Amino acid sequence: MGEFVRLEVSDGVGTIRLDRPKMNALDAQMQREIAEAAQEADARDDVAAVVVYGGERVFAAGADVKQMADMSYQDMVRHGQLLQYFTRSLAAIGKPTVSAITGFALGGGCEVALATDVRFAAENAKLGQPEILLGIIPGAGGTQRLARLVGPSVAKDLIYTGRFVDAAEALRIGLVDRVLPADEVYPAALAWAAQFVGGPALALRAAKAAVDRGLEVDLQTGLEIERAEFTGLFATEDRLAGMTSFVEQGPGKATFSGR
Repeated sequence: MGEFVRLEVSDGVGTIRLDRPKMNALDAQMQREIAEAAQEADARDDVAAVVVYGGERVFAAGADVKQMADMSYQDMVRHGQLLQYFTRSLAAIGKPTVSAITGFALGGGCEVALATDVRFAAENAKLGQPEILLGIIPGAGGTQRLARLVGPSVAKDLIYTGRFVDAAEALRIGLVDRVLPADEVYPAALAWAAQFVGGPALALRAAKAAVDRGLEVDLQTGLEIERAEFTGLFATEDRLAGMTSFVEQGPGKATFSGR
């Protein structure tokens, strides 16, 4: 458990809790701790799905600008690896993941949210990539994941202007998937994650890999990725249990072991 980031596990759902007062500014220590929590969540058999949550007031207001302000080019050459490593670690969790966004999710905070599978936002949420206002660009995956999610023209508008979008616009452009009252965001994210507890863990991992890896390649290569993932599941106990249950009892009644 880190100083600013902890993995809390309850009833099969893991919460990666960001907790660096006042605004969850993502300094180097916090970035390392997010990567460590993500890797732990991925490795633990008692975690079926993951919620990323910054608390009731704020998700994460971005990178720690005070820490970066005095960095030289040489400093950033070294730090740049970590800057992408922590969001890559989140994206690499082979389980369903959801961000529960309250308040601000800006800059690096928005990039954290982009690294999860889906995003639930509070009605008071504000999202954006305002790095251009500092004379830089997003560096923790924002230029790549945002464009893949909302399309290049919308991503360019947000990145070029650095403007914030409210929850309603974020939902309209596809940046978030659900908008709820602030006090319902985290419970809704937990409920979404809980549906995967006791599910076919290897099939879920294969589905995520097929979609994510397929987005990086041409269609024919993506179809080969899908074929390989699909075929591999015929070596699992869950595939046998699922199909046997379907034949004998109908759909939706299988008991899975995660093997």
